[in-house]
This record gives sequence, structure tokens and C-alpha cells, in this order.
Amino acid sequence: MPSSTPQPATAKHSGPLQGTVTVPGDKSISHRALMLGALAVGTTRIEGLLEGEDVHATAAALRALGVGVVREVDGTWVVDGVGVGGLAAPDNVLDLGNSGTAARLLCGLLAGHGFTAILTGDDSLRDRPMGRVITPLEAMGVRTEARDGGRMPVSVTGTDDLLPIEYVLPVPSAQVKSAILLAGLHAPGRTSVIEPAATRDHTERMLAHIGAEIEIEDTADGRRITVTGQPELTPSEIKVPADPSSAAFPAVAAAIVAGSEVHLPAVGINPARTGLFDTLEEMGVDIARDNQRDAGGEPVADLRVRAGALKAVIVPAERAPSMIDEYPVLAAAAACAKGRSVFEGIGELRVKESDRLAAIETGLAACGVAVWTEDDRIVIEGCDGPPPGGGHISANLDHRIAMSFLILGLACEAPVTIDDVHTIDTSFPGFIATMGTLGAEISGGAP
Repeated sequence: MPSSTPQPATAKHSGPLQGTVTVPGDKSISHRALMLGALAVGTTRIEGLLEGEDVHATAAALRALGVGVVREVDGTWVVDGVGVGGLAAPDNVLDLGNSGTAARLLCGLLAGHGFTAILTGDDSLRDRPMGRVITPLEAMGVRTEARDGGRMPVSVTGTDDLLPIEYVLPVPSAQVKSAILLAGLHAPGRTSVIEPAATRDHTERMLAHIGAEIEIEDTADGRRITVTGQPELTPSEIKVPADPSSAAFPAVAAAIVAGSEVHLPAVGINPARTGLFDTLEEMGVDIARDNQRDAGGEPVADLRVRAGALKAVIVPAERAPSMIDEYPVLAAAAACAKGRSVFEGIGELRVKESDRLAAIETGLAACGVAVWTEDDRIVIEGCDGPPPGGGHISANLDHRIAMSFLILGLACEAPVTIDDVHTIDTSFPGFIATMGTLGAEISGGAP
């Protein structure tokens, strides 16, 4: 688990960033690979798994539930699956650290088991709402108890007689959709989720990859995903692509530091995840997608990112699901652009690891950038070049806020300091060292 001792770090104006870096494996896919490997009958081998604290928390929780999860010396992870419905009651509380993905998906995984498990996490995770996932699972027959506002710790008592449902997502959420589909694997018959706005589809792709019966269709009400329950899932070889949400940080750094060119191999380019890259191209960044290929059901490419003259952009609300985690670092690009950028329909940022909408506004203002929020959108007046900088930023236990403002600091006239960067290891272990290989001037972090 992360250290309780704050680890400040400072980024200062850097020369052109050059080189090739491989970013960590996709966090969303890593969680799902472990969980679905646990539900298969037999041995699943996983290459490229993200070895961050969030994914380690998922692995530890699965071990506590009776699943064999081992990392081999070559970095391959091996999961000895117990089959659908085969988890065992844990002896202790399951601590998911900082991971909302692990917590919400695990609720779905536990739904079809007739025992009680208690889930908790760190201060940030305990403040995040779980009601969105609790409501549909209770409709399937799961009993839960949580703190006021549906917050963790939460107890989940599953049932061997789970009911299939059809559920319309009131708010786009890949985590809620995935929790319902994972629960639906344990229910007889067909469980359907209808999403009015498409969200990332890693769960559906991986379910199909390991032999689940899954149907996807476009309807008048939105995209309907249906899973047939009680299958015998087939273990598989899974190769996790590099995480596009992690690739966003060196990509934006290359975009805002003049003269930069950065290469990022084997990045996932699932259309449900490429909103950030599409937006950067609209702003004038040169991004090439070379050697496009398929890896375990996921599209992958080698990215080449070159700096360019940045112009402001209006990002429509319908693009938010494809880049919801990337808005903080996109704000760094907007701060350096010419003109007024507007990010619309991003109220979801208020219930992430921190209130990211507020964090973007406060952090940019501290760096001399004109910025304001209006309901569920944010407006950023670009500086048409290096922002003043000089801000002292509170990360509020949020890894993406910490990384985003370190990236901004690379382009600012004055250094930018983050109060605590220890949570970066939840998603991007070795981030500061990795950026350093490209020439980024970042000091501090872990002693």
C-alpha cells in the first residue's frame, strides 16, 4: 500500500523531449484479465499486466477469495481459475486501496456467491459513491449495507439464486456496466445492460475472447449488451496493451514542449478510449498510428507524437466517455494553446478519485491560467505558449491530478510543485523516471 509520508515533486521548464518509452499495461484491461481469469476453469496466463498498486489490490482480493494468482519471474502472471460461482468466502475485509474499478467490478463478481464480503479502501475510495452499482445488483437479489450516500465500507451478500435483469444505465459508466455483466455470468438466463451513450467495451471484448456467449446490438434506446449466464469460461493467453490513459501523459508532454518527438509502442487504440488522441489532433498535434494490429481482441498501434502549434478546442459532451480520465492532462494542453477551450459535459469528474473538475480549476489558476467552471463544463483561456506556472498543487490523493500538473510544469515559465505524488504508483509505477528518460525535468517523488 502507498506510503503515508507525503512525497512532493517539482517539474520545471524542459528542453525538447525525445525518445521511446513503453508505458505500463492498461489498467482497465489488467483488472478484467485477473477477474475473468478467476472465473475461467483452468490456467490463464497474462503478459503485460499493469504492476501498479490498484491492480495489486485486485490480485490480493482474488487470492483472499480462493483464487491462485502468481507472478512468474519473467513478469507473466498466472491465474488458476475456480470457475463461475467458485469463489470462497474471505477471512477478512477486502481492501481495494485507491481503485474504484476494482471495488465496483468486484461487487459484480461477488453477486452470485452465497456469502458476505466487506469491501473498503483508502480515504479517497471510501469517499466515492457506490450507489450506482449497488442499485442494479440489489435488483438481482444481492443484499448490501453501506455508509450514508452509498459509500464504503460496503458489505455485499450474494446469492446462489441471482436473478437476470435488463438495466438501463442512468449515467454512462463502464464500471457499472461491467459489474452487472459479471453478475450476469452467475444468473440463469440472459442479463442485459443498455447504455444510451457508449462506454469503454473491454469487458465485452474479453468475455467474447474467453468463450462467453455475449450479444451486442444497437437499439433505439442505445447499445444493448447481453450475456448468457452460467457458462464455462475457457482460460486464455491475454496480452495487455499499453494503457492509453497512461500514454496520455508523455503524449501531452510531447505536444506542449516545443521541438519534442516521442514514440509510444503498443498502445491500445480501442475507439472507446481514443478521445484524447483525437482531440490533440484537432488542436494541431501530429500523431501517427503506426503498425496497427490486434492483441487479444484489442486494437493496438505504435504512436509517434510530435509537438505543434496548439489551438483551442471545444470538446463535446458525447466524447467524454472515451476520455473521461484524460481531461486533467488535456487541460495542460489547453493551457498552452491559442484561444479559449471548452470541455463540455464533464460533471462525472466530480466523483473520481478527487473532485477533478475543481482540481483542474484550482491548479490552473495557481499556475496563472484563466479558467472557470460552469455547471458540468470548464472553460480555459490558453496562454498561446508557456503558462506562467509557479503553482503549488494539492493532488488530493489523485494520481492523475499529480501527473497532469507535473506535465504542465514541463512547459511553464516557473516550476510547478505537487504536494504529494505517492499515489502515482497506483497506475504508472516509475512515472518520474520514465519521463526523465525523455528529458523531462522532474525532481522529487519517492526517496
